Amino acid sequence: MVEYETFRIKEGEEEDGEEEEIDETGYKSIKDAVLFAIDVSQSTTVASTSGKVKGETPESTVSAALKCALSLMQQRIISNPNDMIGILLFGTAESKLYSEDENHKGKPAYPHCYLLTDLGVPTAADVRRLKSMVEDEDEADKILVTSDEPVSMANVLFCASRVFTTKAPNFSSRRLFIVTDNDDPHANDKALRASSTVRAKDLYDLGVIIELFPISTSGHAFDRGKFYDDIIYSIFPNDPEAPAPPSIAQQSPSSGEGISLLKSLLSSINSKAVARRALFSNVPFEIGPGLKISVKGYILFKRQEPARSCYVWLNGEKAQIVKGITTQMADDNAHVVEKGDIKKAYKFGGEQIAFLPEEIKSLRYFGDPVIRIIGFKPMSMLPVWANMKNATFIYPSEEDFVGSTRVFSALQQKLLKDEKMAVAWFIARKNAAPVITAVIPGAEKLGEHGEQVIPPGMWLIPLPFADDIRQNPETILAQAPDSLVDMMRTVVQQLQLPKGQYDPQRYPNPALQWHYRILQAMALEEDLPEQVEDKTSPKYKQIEKRTGEYILEWFKELEGQYQAWQKENGSGLALKRAATGESSLAKRPKVNPNTTAPPLSDYDMRMAFEKDTFGRFTVAMLKVWMEGKGLDTNGRKADLIDKVAQYFEKK
Repeated sequence: MVEYETFRIKEGEEEDGEEEEIDETGYKSIKDAVLFAIDVSQSTTVASTSGKVKGETPESTVSAALKCALSLMQQRIISNPNDMIGILLFGTAESKLYSEDENHKGKPAYPHCYLLTDLGVPTAADVRRLKSMVEDEDEADKILVTSDEPVSMANVLFCASRVFTTKAPNFSSRRLFIVTDNDDPHANDKALRASSTVRAKDLYDLGVIIELFPISTSGHAFDRGKFYDDIIYSIFPNDPEAPAPPSIAQQSPSSGEGISLLKSLLSSINSKAVARRALFSNVPFEIGPGLKISVKGYILFKRQEPARSCYVWLNGEKAQIVKGITTQMADDNAHVVEKGDIKKAYKFGGEQIAFLPEEIKSLRYFGDPVIRIIGFKPMSMLPVWANMKNATFIYPSEEDFVGSTRVFSALQQKLLKDEKMAVAWFIARKNAAPVITAVIPGAEKLGEHGEQVIPPGMWLIPLPFADDIRQNPETILAQAPDSLVDMMRTVVQQLQLPKGQYDPQRYPNPALQWHYRILQAMALEEDLPEQVEDKTSPKYKQIEKRTGEYILEWFKELEGQYQAWQKENGSGLALKRAATGESSLAKRPKVNPNTTAPPLSDYDMRMAFEKDTFGRFTVAMLKVWMEGKGLDTNGRKADLIDKVAQYFEKK
């Protein structure tokens, strides 16, 4: 299988097509393979009642892990249909891998390792089978029988390596999720510890990333330092896919807490479920003349949309996906036009100016891909509105320039300390249009338990050119009295989000979740859900409890201010019309068509054209101006406006 391309050209477009923007679907098209390795032991298969939360049913670690795998499988089967997921149980009495291993005479090749679900693209049948096992305790008890002998972690890692090399040999993203509560499986055997370390190194050499999901038991906190720090590698300078070491000791979920364990484990798995994928790789970052480093670009935030639908042909022996083909045809004789006979043209002055492919390339070439700093400015000079598109996160890479990480880190820390930003010339790829970007330093952000939420690095924020700025709309500033502002400040303070910041992890897209739930129910032959769970819906009872009194006081103050304003200014005609809902346009005096209209200047007409406010001019005013320009004045007012607009469009 060929490695993915950083930028994917849309179907039906040429390599030098007119689409100059980065196709963000390219980085998303990487195939990911995730293998769950779940520890089956006496402690993980029994639901402990110690530390039980009121109202929750105790749940074993294995049951919670299988439900997490099921949840991830249900997500991926829709959102990432090309990804592979598998489940490997270790510590079981029965051993099972592939058919040739089952027929192996004597001792199994991988004792106490049971491949519950082979690594592959999940199907609806796989989901139903796993769901049946999760819900049926009798069926689960037949498989989840613990072994009397200890299992070798070296054997588990070797078995995982066999699965990855057999089913996903060339996947660019391969990850092993280990769920266990045993922080020291080989406490008294140095040979097995050394063998496990070697097997872990072999996995990393194959490009497989190991992620640990530790479970703390009652009275015993999981200690990674006893064993797993030797097999969970820290980040490589040359490998952005390797997991970053936790800055603070992460709090692992505790077993025996039922729903709490499931939610905690599911949250931890979801946070690592999507691999980091580069949008562009090894682009030179030119800090100054003769000083270059190499960086990679990532999109950390991107709007998620439902998977693209397709047409299906059902009249054959089995359903087949229909593939659309586009054919170019001549307008005059309907003959098929070959691709080589088509030239690209741009409209200029009413004429079509044709270009050869070589000329198109030369027009678009502004240099090789680069991020070139052209100056520094205070962060305070960056307005809120100066953001054209999604920001791109950049991180150093050592592949082209050794020492890039240190130089990048020094620049990032200096910009953070001085509250400065860099202004850079950015060309994302060959034939891409240059962009002026603000290079913003970003500090590392940690979660409640010390987990990394946003890594340290820098962000590229595209800035607008002069051509991108549009005319501001006409607005009338209404200044509220200070008393109303002060009282509204209290209301806003009472309605602040938790911890005063927006956490997107708390608010899934209700439309997207509803789409997936309906699709999942139909695919798995389940009952259709009655309604969508919308966590963005306002909690009106809490809002009323927090701010009800303050809002009523604010309205009383507003009424008092309004009455005081009425006494000072009188109840004018405008106020009466506003109270009755009558439009001021209805009381406009009629214009005598015989009255000579005041002449309009070219500036007035130009402003009306740019702001689309021709409607405020009378027909007589438009005709006077049009006669001065030699334009046809026949027709209704809408026709006259169209003629004036065409006049300015041609200029």
